[in-house]
Amino acid sequence: MASEVRHRGGEGRGARGEGRGTRCEPRTLDPRIPIILGASWIALLWLACPAPGQVLTSAPDELEGVNVVEHLDARLPMDLEFTDSDGRRVKLGQLFDGTRPVILTMNYSSCPMLCHLQLNGLFVGLEKLDWTIGDKFRMITVSINPQETFQRAASTKAKYLKNYGRAEAGAGWHFLTGKEENIRKLAGTVGFGYRYDPKYKQYVHLAVLMVCTPDGRVSRYLYGIEYDPQTLRLALLEAGEGRIGTTYDKVLLYCFHYEPTTGKYSLAAVRLMQAGGLVTVAVLGSLLSVYWWRERRKVKNAKPRGGE
Repeated sequence: MASEVRHRGGEGRGARGEGRGTRCEPRTLDPRIPIILGASWIALLWLACPAPGQVLTSAPDELEGVNVVEHLDARLPMDLEFTDSDGRRVKLGQLFDGTRPVILTMNYSSCPMLCHLQLNGLFVGLEKLDWTIGDKFRMITVSINPQETFQRAASTKAKYLKNYGRAEAGAGWHFLTGKEENIRKLAGTVGFGYRYDPKYKQYVHLAVLMVCTPDGRVSRYLYGIEYDPQTLRLALLEAGEGRIGTTYDKVLLYCFHYEPTTGKYSLAAVRLMQAGGLVTVAVLGSLLSVYWWRERRKVKNAKPRGGE
């Protein structure tokens, strides 16, 4: 121990004696280390990459055909017949009044998870709107399961309306069931791809809703299980084509534009500047009008006095 202390002291202070002759030789890198590290990286990369024979497709077979192909401005087949939650036969066209936009969803009551998550998220967003279903807009849900009965649709509808807490919304939300050929035709028109998985006995589909114009054309697709109230409002305003909303709503829509990458409406800088310019011109015009009016009155009142 003493020799070790003397060595350190001599090295640090340049001490005489045995400390002067002691030197710390630099340690050389073991030449095998780079080889070992390189081999380790190669092994990790080999494990991360799919081996020959592994599936390289972007989705498993269960998801084949499960997608959404946007058919903007596509007109819905209004002659398709369905059964509503009261057991009445209705044509799709009867549910469009030419005045109010329509939210269209394709779900089914016995869905184990996704449909419920989507409808839950949709109603959370709708609850934050000051518009009620059936007032400024309507809503249609079509079951993609042709085996479901209208009684099951009625039960699902009643559950959501109870949580929604607005009794008058019942007349504005139509939960439909129908034949597979009609369901498939509607789904094909709006580009909603889904398939039945016999292994798990359920339908595989994506979470998306379509906002349609009052005359039955697809205006906007909104994706996910959460729906921002402002996005819903602006999508309905856009689909309403000026038939719904206040003047403020229309100005608000003018200042926003839909961003496909985010699925939301964002402020449009150019439109905002244009709107600001219009407001400025209007204010200046008003001020100048008042100024000119006052000047004309002064001149008019001054003329008689000048004549005397």
